[in-house]
Amino acid sequence: MSGTSRSVVTGPDAAVPSPFLPKLVTVLREGYSPADLRADAIAGLTVAIVALPLSMAIAIASGVGPERGLYTAIVGGFLVSTFGGSRYQIGGPAGAFIVLVAACVTQIGLPGLLLATLLSGAMLLALGMARLGTYIRFIPYPVTLGFTAGIAVIIFASQLRDLFGLHLPGAEPSELLHKLSALWAARETVSGPALLVSLVTVALILGLRRLAPRWPAMLIAVAAMSVLAALGLPVETVGSRFGALPRLLPAPALPPMGAEAVLAALPWAVSFTLLGAIESLLSAVVADGMSGRQHRPNAELIAQGIANIGSGLFGGFCVTGTIARTATNVRSGSRGPVSGMLHAVFLALALLVAAPLAAYIPLAALAGVLATVAWNMIERHEIAGMIRASRVDAAVMVVTFLLVIFRDLSAGIVVGFALSGLVFVKRMSDAAEVAPHADAVADPGREDRVIYRLSGPFFFGAAAQLGAVLDRIADHPRVVIVDFSAVPLIDTSGARSLELLATKLRKRGGALWFVGMRPRVAVELRRAGLAEPHIPHFPDLAAAEAALPD
Repeated sequence: MSGTSRSVVTGPDAAVPSPFLPKLVTVLREGYSPADLRADAIAGLTVAIVALPLSMAIAIASGVGPERGLYTAIVGGFLVSTFGGSRYQIGGPAGAFIVLVAACVTQIGLPGLLLATLLSGAMLLALGMARLGTYIRFIPYPVTLGFTAGIAVIIFASQLRDLFGLHLPGAEPSELLHKLSALWAARETVSGPALLVSLVTVALILGLRRLAPRWPAMLIAVAAMSVLAALGLPVETVGSRFGALPRLLPAPALPPMGAEAVLAALPWAVSFTLLGAIESLLSAVVADGMSGRQHRPNAELIAQGIANIGSGLFGGFCVTGTIARTATNVRSGSRGPVSGMLHAVFLALALLVAAPLAAYIPLAALAGVLATVAWNMIERHEIAGMIRASRVDAAVMVVTFLLVIFRDLSAGIVVGFALSGLVFVKRMSDAAEVAPHADAVADPGREDRVIYRLSGPFFFGAAAQLGAVLDRIADHPRVVIVDFSAVPLIDTSGARSLELLATKLRKRGGALWFVGMRPRVAVELRRAGLAEPHIPHFPDLAAAEAALPD
């Protein structure tokens, strides 16, 4: 399947009975055969093979134990697929959260992280129930490119210590420039074996993706480096830093939930919610593009909320839709949400059977995995195309990128979205115009009326620009006929400018007439008080000219 394919959506996905109905119900209603189960089992196993090393790597980079990445993928992944609004979404820990999770753990500890995850789940549930998922999807593309590239830079910077096997005298700073300064100061502690493991891991992943794209490149690379560590290669491993991994999920438990703890966790929960909603719906849109299906955004947010609550109860952290694993699921022939559920089951079996072997995984190998993930997150061709296509959009992207890496993710998204909104207003304002009507019949003997045609959206961005032109029209008492046939919408600011024009004309003995309004525009004008008989409305220009006095 192609990542750019678009198919006509028919069947159950074309007419959604409820915005909250899980896609699992839709798939089962369509009929689920043994052949579908086999296809989903193969896809689920393929995704699990990708998710196993990646979940541990993300957890370690986030400042928690590798087992918590697996808890997140198992519990969160199962719940996202069970209740989600996308057929193919795979939930789990995501690289986009590394910076936020690491900062959260540093400031309020692991119990605070678990509480923030639970609170974020409740917020996502509320967003979905309020049907806000439809609006969250409208994130401008320059903002998406900018914050994704910024996250990639931060992820790569967070792996430099393990990539080079550096030893820092104290805690690694979280702020990018301070981090780079501290790592540079520790350059004398570079470990040759660790650097070798990192380079070979990256080379194996890139080489296998080119020569054998269907093979699980990340798992093969990590397994090969683990063999070297088990044979005595002197590198730091998962076992040497974190000890043995547990084989089973922990019993569900609530973290401390006192008023002080909730207040401390609340800002982090808001950040997790904002980023999680954007990331999960973006991932679902990618799956739609690859499959030709259509996801239910509000059901997806509800599933993300349930998954985060479940993850927090079982010792995991933030869950969201993951683009790379979701794309792998689609390419592997998934027939529906069962593949995501099975991916979680396979991860649980791997934890049960292979947990002791994880102790031999070199941290440098996991750092190499995340380095390749960070590299792939930067959409280089799209960024180059945007720079060529629009300097304004490119500027929004750059501002978002810089704020993400030097400030924080939330600031990057909010400021980027605001700038994109201003750009949109400017472009829509430029698209609106007022001009003498080209079809008006010129009559040198009649100077008692002028006819102007409005085109484009007549909203607050265009009201000031067009209002000044309309105001000049009212210099002499006359009938001013305004053709609205090319106006798709009008807001209160546009209506207000017309009201001022009508008032000015009446004071000078003139009148304002409207023709050719669409129903939506007519409703808005009447709500603003611009209704008959004060301002005559005509269906077309001919009817208005016929009503002019002789």
